[in-house]
Amino acid sequence: MEFRDLKRQYNALREEISKRTERILEESRFIQGREVAELEEKLADYVGAKHCITCSSGTDALRLALQAADIGEGDGVIVPDFTFFATAEAVMQTGAVPIFTEPEENGYNISAKGVERELCRAEKEGSVRIKAVLAADMFGLPANYPELERIAKKYNVLLFEDGAQSFGGKIGEQKAGSFGAAAATSFFPSKPLGCYGDGGAVFTDDDGLAEQVRSLREHGKGSDKYDNVRVGCNSRLDTLQAAVLLAKLAAYKRYELDAAQKIAEIYSVKLGAAKLETPKIPTLFYSAWAQYTVKLQNKTQREELQRELKNAGIPSNVYYPKPLSSQKACLHLQTPADITEKTQNLCDRVLSLPFHPYMTEWETEQVCRVCYDTLGTV
Repeated sequence: MEFRDLKRQYNALREEISKRTERILEESRFIQGREVAELEEKLADYVGAKHCITCSSGTDALRLALQAADIGEGDGVIVPDFTFFATAEAVMQTGAVPIFTEPEENGYNISAKGVERELCRAEKEGSVRIKAVLAADMFGLPANYPELERIAKKYNVLLFEDGAQSFGGKIGEQKAGSFGAAAATSFFPSKPLGCYGDGGAVFTDDDGLAEQVRSLREHGKGSDKYDNVRVGCNSRLDTLQAAVLLAKLAAYKRYELDAAQKIAEIYSVKLGAAKLETPKIPTLFYSAWAQYTVKLQNKTQREELQRELKNAGIPSNVYYPKPLSSQKACLHLQTPADITEKTQNLCDRVLSLPFHPYMTEWETEQVCRVCYDTLGTV
């Protein structure tokens, strides 16, 4: 059994992917070919954003969005303590300082209460100038943006969305990728919408910010590539990756997202009686299900379940085993111990099970059976 079966997906989409990539190979339009512009237009339309600017990775998308909004040296940016390192790394790459806060009590996303606490503390102490909040949508579920937007407006700070895992998710009718001043997503192969390498995109309704991102991603260009008006970087999405994404986007909209919902529903029903905690999706929220992640009672129980799953030939993964505030690269930031402890408690309990749109019900039954046999039922 595969954790996320990209081979099965490729076999289903082989003909369309081959047709698109062969056309590029024949015409040799490898950089900024027409497929890139086509993809940006279709992604913006799907998300409901005015602008989509593709780039070479999700990490670059985060950094470019922050830089374009003039986040830099000495600025504080509140980020989740429970997520992949890229969220904090992008902040540090701009020269700004990440300020970590813990996950919400009953989920995996950043705590809105924690965000407001840090903003209130900074306002009272004046120790750091907090300029933005960068929330990450964990495992496919958008963060609580209605509440985060209220808080950001109250304290007059910018809000950004790290939607690396949530493409296709939404709150009400508003899709992930359309929250805040700008949003970033990733096309890493295992993401809900992934290419065959690295790739990313920035979404925004702000014309000026979009213009800045386009300039920064291509060596700070002005009117053309030989007119350099600022220091930028080389972060363009390859035309071949755009072609792959166009083929995958069509399938994602047509049936993959719905298939993922059905697999998640099967898991939730069948694991509902097991001695573990299944994901909770708030009313009006819709998850893209980047992973199906459960909580065990403690690290020992998780290790036991992982061992039994492995013995049955079933892969599993821990996202993420360590708080960002505990990473060596972040120790100098001196995050309060209570925040790190709350995050570590979650890190010790999470376990992601095999999950993808092409998974069969029989495969979910095999996973659930091991969970029942190992943990028992409620």
